[in-house]
Amino acid sequence: MGKCQGFGIGIRAAAVALTWSCGAGAQQVDIGSGSVVEAVQNLRPGEFAWVPELAPGGPILLIVNTKTQRAMLYRNGVPIGATTISTGRPGYATPTGVFTILQKHVEHYSSKYDNAPMPYMQRLTWTGVALHAGQLPGYPASHGCIRLPLGFARLLYGETRLGMTVVVTDRTTTPRVAPTPEIALAGGSPIQTAPSGFLWQPDQSPSGPISVIISIADGKALVLRNGVEIGSAPVSVRGPMPGSWAYTLRNIDSEGQHWLRLPLSGEITPNQPVPREEWNRFQAPESFRRAVASIVQPGTTVIVTTDSLRPSAPVAPVIESEPAEGER
Repeated sequence: MGKCQGFGIGIRAAAVALTWSCGAGAQQVDIGSGSVVEAVQNLRPGEFAWVPELAPGGPILLIVNTKTQRAMLYRNGVPIGATTISTGRPGYATPTGVFTILQKHVEHYSSKYDNAPMPYMQRLTWTGVALHAGQLPGYPASHGCIRLPLGFARLLYGETRLGMTVVVTDRTTTPRVAPTPEIALAGGSPIQTAPSGFLWQPDQSPSGPISVIISIADGKALVLRNGVEIGSAPVSVRGPMPGSWAYTLRNIDSEGQHWLRLPLSGEITPNQPVPREEWNRFQAPESFRRAVASIVQPGTTVIVTTDSLRPSAPVAPVIESEPAEGER
């Protein structure tokens, strides 16, 4: 291929990407005082949510749902991103199962379909199934690949690594906390239902990033380390607590722990110090408080939500109508 020809293809790919990024509704949405799980239920074609600060470190899992035409990204068990997608249309169904990322290319072109551009391609099979940026009409329209909004595809590409797990399922529930790939594929829940009291099993995951999720609806807190649940306890919160919010541990010194409140919308001043009195609003067993205090480290996040941690009700497809005859 000559330089001029290659340059021409690059311009064509850029033009296609620009068209996708400027399409109706194609944008990142602000979750405000809500949660990523709440946001995914209301996304329109081309929209996505992205809040990686909720879990700065830990293993990443992407769950793609062919029924709802949405995908959810979890890090350290915490939902940090959600997006609308477009999977394989009739005759080109996207296969379900547990996959790993086999190959990554920022600029990639289809060898099967007219050299079509596939920006931020992440290959799942050697037979042509991949994640990549593409058009999102609101229904399954691809040749089997999983199309993503351009902005989400770019952000996701920057976070993933070869070998990362991707689950493609046709179950309609949305997990609130990342399950194992096997549970996700079956549409089950990772949340233990018994016992309901204080549970502490740090040996289940001896090291790694820590996230604490407090559900006001369930009256329960979960502790995740390296994406594995290691503890839980009943927790109540005094006073009004609308929506969702989060804290991160900045540092620990001779004066104790210093936490910052994370902004979940543009209306909140970023990185506000958290006064110690604020923690008095959270009522939990003293043994649980001591156990959590013994393992937290700078970068630990605490997410408080009015959501239940149990799987959500089935999510309606983005657009329920099928494409008209002849549409691709």
